[in-house]
Amino acid sequence: VQLQASGGGLVQPGGSLRLSCAASGRYVRTISNNAMGWFRQAPGKEREFVAAISWRGENLYYADSMKGRVTVSRDNAKNTVYLQMNSLTPEDTAVYYCVSYRQSYPGNSGRDGMRDWGKGTQVTVSS
Repeated sequence: VQLQASGGGLVQPGGSLRLSCAASGRYVRTISNNAMGWFRQAPGKEREFVAAISWRGENLYYADSMKGRVTVSRDNAKNTVYLQMNSLTPEDTAVYYCVSYRQSYPGNSGRDGMRDWGKGTQVTVSS
């Protein structure tokens, strides 16, 4: 399964962005059975977990630093997962990666069990 993230760009502090991640490939039909999520990596920092969603969308997982500012959702009919980000700050500047998990529910509240990684989309928060 290939994952293609989009929707990144330059946004002013306090602004919002909605990232999308579309799955494709030979086994894309199975992606609806897997948890999906988002990670990010800022310059000079390690990659960190942002959010994850279970296969039917009934369980949501968020990093403490992102709670209240981001919403993860999915549309299994479109094989797509979304990340709505609000009240962005310069500290949110990073490359954002979407992931699929091996199971229907992510391990360790989203931090374990990743399987496929997308190439990432750049988000820059700056005035």
